[in-house]
Amino acid sequence: MMAGNSRKGRDLRVHDLSELAAVIGCEVQSAAGGEAPANPIVTSATIRAQSAREGTLFVALAGARVHGAQFAGEAVKNGAVAVFTDPEGAKFVAENVGTEFPCITHPAPREVLGALSSAVYDNPSSHVPTVGITGTSGKTTTTYFVEAAFRAAGKVAGLIGTTGSRVAGEPLPSALTTPEAPELQDLLSAMRERGAEAIVAEVSSHALRLGRVDGVRFAVGAFLNLSQDHLDFHPTMDDYFGAKTRLLTTAVDYGSRVLPAKKAVVCIDDEWGVRMAGLRPDAVTVSATPGTDADWTAGGSTPTHGGGQRFSAFREGREYVVELALTGRFNVANALVALAISEQLGLDLDAAAEGLASAHVPGRLEPVHLGQPFRVLVDYAHKPAAVGAVLDSVRASTGGRLAVVLGAGGDRDTAKRPLMGAEAAGKAEYVVVTDDNPRTEDPAAIRAAVVEGAERKLASMPAGSSVVIKEIGDRAAAIRDAIDWALPGDSIVIAGKGHETGQEVAGKVYPFDDRESARESLSERSQFETWQLPDNGVSDQGESK
Repeated sequence: MMAGNSRKGRDLRVHDLSELAAVIGCEVQSAAGGEAPANPIVTSATIRAQSAREGTLFVALAGARVHGAQFAGEAVKNGAVAVFTDPEGAKFVAENVGTEFPCITHPAPREVLGALSSAVYDNPSSHVPTVGITGTSGKTTTTYFVEAAFRAAGKVAGLIGTTGSRVAGEPLPSALTTPEAPELQDLLSAMRERGAEAIVAEVSSHALRLGRVDGVRFAVGAFLNLSQDHLDFHPTMDDYFGAKTRLLTTAVDYGSRVLPAKKAVVCIDDEWGVRMAGLRPDAVTVSATPGTDADWTAGGSTPTHGGGQRFSAFREGREYVVELALTGRFNVANALVALAISEQLGLDLDAAAEGLASAHVPGRLEPVHLGQPFRVLVDYAHKPAAVGAVLDSVRASTGGRLAVVLGAGGDRDTAKRPLMGAEAAGKAEYVVVTDDNPRTEDPAAIRAAVVEGAERKLASMPAGSSVVIKEIGDRAAAIRDAIDWALPGDSIVIAGKGHETGQEVAGKVYPFDDRESARESLSERSQFETWQLPDNGVSDQGESK
């Protein structure tokens, strides 16, 4: 994790503790509540005691089970010079570290953590144009498209998201889709120091609801879509939508502390997008749906030899020819959003449109090819609408039958499990229900909910509908089963985990990669069939696997 590291080699201002306290309307005090004997220099901030270094401000928040201030001793041992916490946390600091230890105390620290963290790192998003992208599906792909557009326009780009963070193509350590405020600001600062001229970040509803992006000054905010997900965290879809609105507007009273993005881009291909556009009247709208009145629109798509698609994008009478390595109408919408963002940042649109072809997104309809006469595609789709959209996309370019291997994650929205099964049974001939990341739940119970949705869907379909539904808990065995089933011209979608390289079971993460598992199964089958295997494990796209 980058956060908590000292600024050695980074030419940025440092701040004394009282200067930072003033940013959030507080004063420096001792842990016991009196006048602090010291006003230390702060060079970094972190919520992780193990990441504290010399000069760190340790952020101690109340958790569901324990208070972060209980780890203040470890943070101080690692070099932390002060603690930011609430009154309860200050008591822990006084008991475990000392009554005279300097603290900033606030009754609701999470509400001001974003502003404080930004100040620690010299407000990096005020110096580098930063783009935030939110939506249920497509955030990762759209950030990759925007990054590709930046590169094509000659900009050094930074990217923050589910698959990791990087600047100028070089990876940087990060955690979570959207890191906590101190880590996020440190990441933005590091990208600024490495020459980033623009940064694009995925912004999850959790990040918006929990204030992780408070303190970020987004130059452009974009909304993609909304469908059922995270209802274990949000009580209703309206609440879920309310969290998303925080990126673009304060029109919805959601206790917003985020400053809305200066400019907005909204995809209006679903009812939630239409609603969002109504809340942000100056938003640039995009639509991949024929006949929709939007600022950016698209013509029909044609397949390319590399397995992607080509289409024309239109804006105020101008046409831009776009080629993507990914299929699916939803990716046309994602690409239009990337072009609209490029426009808002003043990029050369011809270069941006051309650059989209270079975007390759790990685990998003990613092909696994060892010479077999059928397609195997790995995708991250793990919510009902995303599963449906991916299967529709693959079906449109499949001459034979369609299979899907999927499960559902544990300790997450339980209501979406039968819906995922229904999407699978309604769109594929062969459905293999398996384990995803069961986490702390009983894997069999999760599978049963997915199977129940699939079987209920099958029962509602016309008599004679040919759908096979199987349950195989072991994910590697499930993938092998689907690959053994496939005939020439068929397609298999392995859904749910995409780029992930681990499987969480009973609180432990075991190494597991859908792509590697598929390659192993294909390699086993190839021993009995006459496929033309590529040399040295090189895929059909020429990338070493």
